[in-house]
Amino acid sequence: MQTTEFAKIWSRMAKDYKVHMEQQLAPSLTEAQLTVLEVLNEYGRMKPSQLIPYLATSPAAVTMLLDRMERNRLITRFRDVKDRRIVWIVISDQGREEAERGLRIRDAFLGSVLNRISQHNQHLLVYLLGKITTKTKTSVSANEAEGDKEQLEQAE
Repeated sequence: MQTTEFAKIWSRMAKDYKVHMEQQLAPSLTEAQLTVLEVLNEYGRMKPSQLIPYLATSPAAVTMLLDRMERNRLITRFRDVKDRRIVWIVISDQGREEAERGLRIRDAFLGSVLNRISQHNQHLLVYLLGKITTKTKTSVSANEAEGDKEQLEQAE
């Protein structure tokens, strides 16, 4: 078993990644905010509760995160036209720009790390990591992800 060595390497990699992302994203973005923006870019609109699996945190923490993001004009929240109890979140233009910046920062960092090994070994590494991670991709139903164009227009 290679558990001890793997744990050490994994911990070092995670720390290096976290430090780099915190430094490069600051002061206008955090890693958690980048995650929200990336997910919203993919799905278009979501309910706050749908973000919980992506952030692995509590509903209260998600609410606080979204409050900060709304204050910083990264997202917009609006009530559903048909059911006022439902709150939808959409990415703003500024949020889209920050997401692009954050993804460039992340891709550059991970690219520099992966470029230390051959293309073949990169594919192998991704394949092997995929085999040891749980494949529980959170899915949003097509109806929830697409939403009514009318509601999005009313939010703007």
